[in-house]
Amino acid sequence: MKGDLFSTSEHMAQPPVAAGMTIENTKCVRYTVNGEMLARQGAMIAYRGNLQFERKGQGVGGMLKRAVTGEGLPLMAVRGQGEAWFAHEAQNCFIVDVEPGDEFTVNGRNVLCFDATLSYRIATVKGAGITGGGLFNSVFTGHGKLGLICEGNPLVIPVSQQYPVYVDTDAIVGWTAGLQTSLHRSQSIGSMLRGGSGEAVQLLLQGEGYVVVRPSEATPQKPGQH
Repeated sequence: MKGDLFSTSEHMAQPPVAAGMTIENTKCVRYTVNGEMLARQGAMIAYRGNLQFERKGQGVGGMLKRAVTGEGLPLMAVRGQGEAWFAHEAQNCFIVDVEPGDEFTVNGRNVLCFDATLSYRIATVKGAGITGGGLFNSVFTGHGKLGLICEGNPLVIPVSQQYPVYVDTDAIVGWTAGLQTSLHRSQSIGSMLRGGSGEAVQLLLQGEGYVVVRPSEATPQKPGQH
């Protein structure tokens, strides 16, 4: 076969590499599996080798672990030896290296895949007294790689004691350890009724660290999406 599709490295899958997670291209993560890893169910787009895919359990513990992907989407375990490619709705892909002592809080909708060596728990954002906007997030700790997805290129904003950051609750992707969160109301209900901007509530982050936001306030709902 000839043509740009087959002749350029931009589209061609790269040769096998050492075990673990790498960026195949801006829209896809490749994971060379030698044992076990975890991924958002339905995110696998191709694989080769001897791999088994298992949906996480339905027990109480399984329900908690499934919640990591947000919006009721379950996780799956991938086991064996081989290569798998993961993507979700052509969103941009990024990898975060979590090291011992780190703690990264991320919105479940932005989780694509991660090493089995990472631990995670579901946490309610401190100070968030309302549901929605990603206020129930996943906290990753341990040592390993975390694959993330984002609509467009994310913006990483430093947070300091002198310069706290206010983020739209629908735009936040995640933040590092050492940041305190609370809800901030930017205008009165009366102002909203008179035609205000509608940016009534933001997540206030204070302390020392980084916050990651996406260049979109909301994901369009697709038919049948829950």
